[in-house]
Amino acid sequence: MTDTGEAAEQADTAQRPEGPEQREQREERWRRTRERRVAVHRGAKRLLARPGFTAPLRERLGLLAGAEELYDLDEPSDVYGNGIVTALEERTAALLGHEAAVFFPTGTMAQQVALRCWAGRTGNPVVALHGLGHPEVHERNAFSRVSGLHPVRLTSEPRQPSADEVRDFEEPFGALMLELPLREAGWLLPTWEELTELVGAARERDAVVHFDGARLWESTVHFGRPLDEIAGLADSVYVSFYKSLKGYGGAALAGPRTLVEEARAWRHRYGGAVFQQFPTVLSALAGLERELPRLPEYVRHARVVAAALREGFAAAGLPWARVHPEVPHTHEFQVWLPYDADAAGEAALRQGEETGTMLFSRPWDGIGPGIAVTEVGVEAAGLEWTADDVKAAVADFAARLPR
Repeated sequence: MTDTGEAAEQADTAQRPEGPEQREQREERWRRTRERRVAVHRGAKRLLARPGFTAPLRERLGLLAGAEELYDLDEPSDVYGNGIVTALEERTAALLGHEAAVFFPTGTMAQQVALRCWAGRTGNPVVALHGLGHPEVHERNAFSRVSGLHPVRLTSEPRQPSADEVRDFEEPFGALMLELPLREAGWLLPTWEELTELVGAARERDAVVHFDGARLWESTVHFGRPLDEIAGLADSVYVSFYKSLKGYGGAALAGPRTLVEEARAWRHRYGGAVFQQFPTVLSALAGLERELPRLPEYVRHARVVAAALREGFAAAGLPWARVHPEVPHTHEFQVWLPYDADAAGEAALRQGEETGTMLFSRPWDGIGPGIAVTEVGVEAAGLEWTADDVKAAVADFAARLPR
C-alpha cells in the first residue's frame, strides 16, 4: 500500500507481466476508482482522516495561511538552501536531538545519501534492513541500482527484527537501518527495551544505526519517551514533513555535523539542490507548529477507534475481522476482512457516497484468496468520532458487504 492510493499502487503493479488490453483495463479501473474516492474525500461530512493530497489546490494553498506566525516573511527568500531552509534544518535538528540536519526534496534521496556516506566511513556498503522496509518494497532497487549499496534482509516476517537476528546475521554489514514504525507490517514499533537492544546489537558489530523515521514523529506515546531521546539512539535519522505533518513534501536527514555537511555535497550531486523551496519549507514549519503537538492525541484516539472497530465487527457477525495491531502503536493501523478487496472497496465507497460518512477512506488490497486489508488513520477529523459513532458506521458498512 502506498501513500497516494491507486495512482501509486498502479506504478508498482505495472511492473508485473500483462498484455496491452489487460493494462488498459487495469488503468481505467484504477482511474475510475480513484476519481470516486477523491470525490468522496472532498464531499464526505465525516471521515477519520482527511488526506491533504486529495484536496483542491485552493485548499492546499490555505495551509500557508498565517505563515507570518511561522517565519519572518520580510526576510529574503531562500536560494539553494539558505535562509528559511536553514531555519527549518536547525529546528529539526533540535527536535531530534542531533547536531545538525539537512533538508532534502525527498526521503528516498535523503536515505540513499545517508547510507552512502556511512558506507564511505565504515568501508562496508552492506545495509541490513527489513524485507518489508520502504527501500525494498517501494524504491525499485534504488540502493543497489543508484547508490552502490548492498541491502541484505534480516527478516521478511511481519514484525520488527530481533536483536538476535542482528547479532547473529551471517555476514558483516556497515549499517543497520530500522524503519520506525514498520508500515507494511501494520505500523509496528518495537518496545523501548527491544529498540535499545537492537541498537546495542548493531554497535557490538561495529555497525552504525540509521532510523528510517518518516513517521517517527508519532512514536512518542508508544515508547513513552520524548522525540529527542528516541531519535538520539541512532547515528542518523530521516524524517518526512508530508506524511504525518501534512506538508507539501520534503524530508530531513539529521546526524553528526560532519555527516550532514557531506550529505549536502551528495544532495547536490543527486540533483537535490533546488533553487527555491520556501513554499514546501513553510508548509513543513506549519506541520511542526500545528500538527506535531496533536499527534499524541491522534494516537490515543486511534486506540479508542480500534477497540470500537473490533466490537463493531463482532456485533455485525464478522468475528474473523482483525484490527492489527489490536492496540495501535501509532495513529495508523490495519484492518483485515475475509472479503475480496474489490468488494470491500466498493462497500466503503458506496457508504461514503450514499451517507456522507466514510469509515474506510483508503484503498483495499487483496493479500490472499478472499482476504482484504486496508489502512486506517485517525487525525483531527477523527477526534469527533465517539466509540458509538464508529460502531454504528461499522454496522452500516457491514450491511453493504456481499453475503
